Parts: sequence; structure tokens; C-alpha cells
Amino acid sequence: MLKLEKISARIIGIPVLRQIDTEFMPGSLLAIVGRNGAGKTTLLRAIMGLVPLSEGRILCDGADLAGVPPYKRTALGIGYAPEDRVMFPTFTVEENLRLPCEVLNLDKAEIARRLDKVLAVVPQLKEMLPRSGAALSGGQGKIVALGRALMAGSRLVLLDEPFQGLAPVLAGQYAESLRKLRDLDPDLCVVVTESNRSLLRDLPDATLTLERGELVPAETAPHHHSNLESIT
Repeated sequence: MLKLEKISARIIGIPVLRQIDTEFMPGSLLAIVGRNGAGKTTLLRAIMGLVPLSEGRILCDGADLAGVPPYKRTALGIGYAPEDRVMFPTFTVEENLRLPCEVLNLDKAEIARRLDKVLAVVPQLKEMLPRSGAALSGGQGKIVALGRALMAGSRLVLLDEPFQGLAPVLAGQYAESLRKLRDLDPDLCVVVTESNRSLLRDLPDATLTLERGELVPAETAPHHHSNLESIT
């Protein structure tokens, strides 16, 4: 589905990603772990087109994304929940959830279908729907950001450090939502970055480690069913 071919990226002339070569396959939950500053956020931002590549290619179904601007990548079925959440404070939670689909000009029936699915995966969002985006705690904002990413991400969902700063109860709810998602949408690919591997528990099918901008294999669970390429 999504293939990274030896991608590198620089920020202010400093190499942040170095020759990353891997593939995200349907039906997998992939964890990318690494210390703060290892390049995890930059990797997801590069996939979304928010950081330019200095070399390499990102392919979606074999098509190079180089000419696809960030706002059009969502239309490929890619959802993204940045670490800082970015809620619109004057919108309700429901309006924040619907926004990506409205930008994509999806019809009302499809938006309603997606919202129903999100509420099935993340049931705690139901009571939050009428709240203002400004009234959310940091943890609640991460839950809403997950829901918003799922509204857009029909094929691939990118979650940047979702467990960081979550209270244990919310972290447990978040993990349970990811398990439900696997059951409800078995073809979806979910990529989660995290600096603390233990927060991921037994969720990932496979884990890759990012060190100084280079991606190296870490561990693969016995039930892993995606075909990650070897990293060079």
C-alpha cells in the first residue's frame, strides 16, 4: 500500500531521516519507537507531505506522492493525529470530527457512516460530541484526535505519540479502541510512534526502532501478518 524507498529529510540543513526503506501493509498495526529527537514525528510529517524529502520516494499503490500536496493526501485515505492534537477550539467535538470529511466533499451519508464507525471504536466520544474543542483536557484531546484521524483514514492511520501524557485510565481506553479497530476494520494499516515502548503493551504486530533518523528492525510478534521489507 504505502512504500518508503530510501527516503531522507533535512530540517535547517540537518539530516533528520536517513535512507528509510520500508513498507506499510494493509491489516497491520506497526509501532515505530525511538528516543525523543530520533525523527519519529518528522517521518510521519514526511508521509503527509509536511516535510520535504531530500532524497527517496514515497509510493502509494505504486504512485509517487512527490506531486501530491499535503491537503490532497488525506483524500488517499490517510488519517493523521499529530502529537499536539490541533483541535479547533471554536468548533464542537463533532464539528472537529466531521471537518476532514467535509473538506473531502464526502456526502452526508458517508460522513454519517464514518462517524458511526468512529463512535463504535471510540465510544467515549459520544458524550463529548457537543463539547467545545476548547473545553477538552489534553488526554481528551488525544482521544478526539484519534477519532478525527479515523474519520479520514480509511486505509492508513498515523498516530504520533498517542500514549504520551495520558492518564492510565485514558491510556487503557485508547489501547482498547485500537483493539476494536482491528476487529472492525481488519484491512486498515495503523502506524503508532512512541518513545516509551512499554506503553504499547501487546498492541503492535511488529515494532521498528528509529535511531538517529535510521529505521532498524526490532521485534516481530508471532501473529504479525504484514510483509515488512528488510531495512537497509
